[in-house]
Amino acid sequence: MTPADDTEAASGRPSHTDLTGWAVDDLDAALGAFLRNPEGPLSAAARAAPDGRRFFETYFTPDAPVAGHFTGYYEPEIRASRTRTDAFPVPIHADPPGGIALPRDGIDAHLAGYEIAWLRDEVDRFFLQVQGSGRLIFSDGTTLRVGHSAKNGHPYVSIGLLLIERGIFGADITADALKDWLRADPERGRAVMAENPSYVLFRVVDLSDATGPMGTLCPVTPMRSVAVDPEHVALGTPVWIEVEGHARLCIAQDTGSAIKGPGRADLYHGSGDVAGHAAGRLNARGTLTPLRPR
Repeated sequence: MTPADDTEAASGRPSHTDLTGWAVDDLDAALGAFLRNPEGPLSAAARAAPDGRRFFETYFTPDAPVAGHFTGYYEPEIRASRTRTDAFPVPIHADPPGGIALPRDGIDAHLAGYEIAWLRDEVDRFFLQVQGSGRLIFSDGTTLRVGHSAKNGHPYVSIGLLLIERGIFGADITADALKDWLRADPERGRAVMAENPSYVLFRVVDLSDATGPMGTLCPVTPMRSVAVDPEHVALGTPVWIEVEGHARLCIAQDTGSAIKGPGRADLYHGSGDVAGHAAGRLNARGTLTPLRPR
């Protein structure tokens, strides 16, 4: 226990040693994610720190833990075309001047001329919009990174929750199972997706292939960045999470339409199908402990 932890224990507040797994976590990886935050009061100290453990134990102390609900997200890698073809008939769109306020159903006709690229089906588009970013892969092997630009102003509705309420899926629903169900009957799938009126518009993002997608605050880092509700957890905050095999320090660097409430968090898993399968399986209760500056 550090002298600072002695002080915390004497005050009755939690200390780092109260966090299960703290002693063995790779805090250098968490420091790397923290260094992606925009410049702030502790940026110089972070850059000068000899290691992550010294930095976080010196400059932060745990706040009260919050019981919460965790899910996962990822950056999809999606086959795409730069032009409309029979194999790629579904567009994703840039934000038009003045925005757009129409619901999802029938929006395509009103966004003609603002297509960025074309996808294989509406399921690919729907899940790209849910994730908020992606890597588009074209037939010539080139790629294009896209990220969230704007929304149409309509509320996000979880179609997964709708299908659970209707008895079609149980609480253990996965993203892969939902995709298969939507594709099994395309007309039925389109009707259900239209029950989420929210529609995400994209922008082309100029990032290195080695960098994670752009979050709300900065580029995110696999297994070290979480999306939170900034009404309850300030962006840039180190957050200790304990959920389904994960006991690790992450940094709050992103937000999401479905991420609402003090204990709600979405853990970024990385890019591609493997990350997508893992992210789709995470749907569990856990605890979230923000760290506040001393």
